[in-house]
Amino acid sequence: MNAMAVEDYKKNHWPNLEKAIDRLLIQNPTDHISVSYAQIYSYIYKCVCQQHSELLYNDLISKITSHLQHVSTHLQASPQENFIQNFNVALTEFIASLQCIVPVFMYLNKFYVESKLNRDLKEDLMKLFAYHVAEKHVNTLMPLLIEAHSLPFKVQPATMASVVKGLYSLQPEWAQLAPALFSAFIPQINPPAVESLLSDYAAHDQKLQMELSMNGFSRGDQSRKRASDDS
Repeated sequence: MNAMAVEDYKKNHWPNLEKAIDRLLIQNPTDHISVSYAQIYSYIYKCVCQQHSELLYNDLISKITSHLQHVSTHLQASPQENFIQNFNVALTEFIASLQCIVPVFMYLNKFYVESKLNRDLKEDLMKLFAYHVAEKHVNTLMPLLIEAHSLPFKVQPATMASVVKGLYSLQPEWAQLAPALFSAFIPQINPPAVESLLSDYAAHDQKLQMELSMNGFSRGDQSRKRASDDS
């Protein structure tokens, strides 16, 4: 099979792929409808078959990196009261985009990323999000998450769960920054209870209850309970 000229790739194939990727990265259903998945698949198949896998992979990584740098800059300007929600939107939209991008790049993944690099395309792209977005903002995000967790319904529980689980999937080590927070959403984060430390657990629980009480969360109206018991 004749090798496709690099110039032809740069002028015809990549520009068309780049436009399609742009549409897939923007969460607009009408843009997705306008994408011809069969045509994208055909372009990628030709690039892989004609020995342009490395060039295609590098262009894809560069394109996704540029997009994520823009996402990070947008988050940087986000007000703190909306930061958790906006981070969640950025993460969920990127994951949704990958559900479209990764399948159409199946040939690139199978015949280059897996066979030559011994990696997986989706994992590589998620690592880009971790590096260019999550790592840049984790020091801002974590205190906001801890505060929101101490004030029930300040942030919707589904949003809290999505962000905490997302951070853990990106970098499990981040759980060590706030073990109590992560253990509330992810089972088996904490080590099993040790009998010799039961008194420490009890003290920690008492301290937590005291902190909640100081923040206006009582353990219930005991006088009302006693009154109903007496009746």
